Amino acid sequence: MSFFISPAYAEAAGAAGEMDPGFFNIIFLLGFGLIFYFFMWRPQAKRAKEHKALINDLAKGDEVLTAGGILGKVVKLNDDYVVLEVSAGTELTFQKVHVAAVLPKGTLKSI
Repeated sequence: MSFFISPAYAEAAGAAGEMDPGFFNIIFLLGFGLIFYFFMWRPQAKRAKEHKALINDLAKGDEVLTAGGILGKVVKLNDDYVVLEVSAGTELTFQKVHVAAVLPKGTLKSI
């Protein structure tokens, strides 16, 4: 019975207008890498650089906000720690990396 069925042959490879699947995968991975770089890695590196500059520029008398939301005035500094006066006579010690922002002078009027 098989002599009534004509054989089917595959079309010739490399027809015009088709891309190689391996080449398409490489383009896809490169595109994904560029998206990852521009939307995730680059902005994070920029924020880390700005935070490092903020930490290095801390000085005695600066008014700061910590990552925990505590406001205070810098009383003492050393390489890794900062001592903040949060109210009259109350001093707290924090790691420098937990300083989130430097506030404008005069923000803390009660200290």
